Amino acid sequence: MTSPWLVGLDVDGTIILQDETMSPGVPEAIARVRDAGHVVTIATGRSWTATEHWVEELGLVADYVVCSNGAVTMRRGASGWERWHVETFDPRQVLALLTERLPEAHYMVEIEDGTRLFTGSLADWSMDGGRLVDLDELGELPVSRVVVVSPEHDEDDFHRIVAETGLNEVSYAIGWTAWLDIAPQGVDKGSALARVHGELGLDGGRVLVVGDGRNDIGMFQWAREIGGRAVAMGQAPDEVKDAAGEVTAVVEDGGLAQALDALLLHPGAAQVSPG
Repeated sequence: MTSPWLVGLDVDGTIILQDETMSPGVPEAIARVRDAGHVVTIATGRSWTATEHWVEELGLVADYVVCSNGAVTMRRGASGWERWHVETFDPRQVLALLTERLPEAHYMVEIEDGTRLFTGSLADWSMDGGRLVDLDELGELPVSRVVVVSPEHDEDDFHRIVAETGLNEVSYAIGWTAWLDIAPQGVDKGSALARVHGELGLDGGRVLVVGDGRNDIGMFQWAREIGGRAVAMGQAPDEVKDAAGEVTAVVEDGGLAQALDALLLHPGAAQVSPG
């Protein structure tokens, strides 16, 4: 075969449905792309502890997996997975700004070794292996991410708060169930995939990335800048679709499987279908 493609896939809303079952046809389509010799990996906002299961479930054999919205890249080694590249920042200013405006919210940070410290339960997050702490303890060490969950606020509220606090000094994303996820400046799924792409020495334009959220825009932009392809799921917000340039079907209808099969049939052709 010609040189392989790097295929980077979001998890929530792309590989899986909201109830954590697989999108129709996805395991089989991923297997076809993998068995054709392409490098299929995950690029997710999830921490590694919430990602490893999907790597195993899907039978992925790639040596690198992008987690925590690009702040953590895992590498497969002879004795298991290791934290190959971790980006961190000092969270104290961010936490001060947010807790002033969202004093009742629950907060979590992930420190360099992957340990999660949290102030209260966070819906949709597994806290296995984490530690409940006082708010003051959250900022004692550099972190790879800050997660904020406030059930009383929606995405519009989070966007407004981000603007008010000037959080453009760090990277942030708003999850599909409305949590705010803050990463080091300039770090996103695209920056992490670019590092993996360089490490693997793959051809520039042979990249396909698929996702459905605002935290996928960075990897869409990176893929398109180097001549690759970016596909948004059909249920993605308009700004995400615009960043991708290609649109597949919604996750409930197996949009990812359709995009992967299209890659095998027509590697260089854009596939746009109604969302």
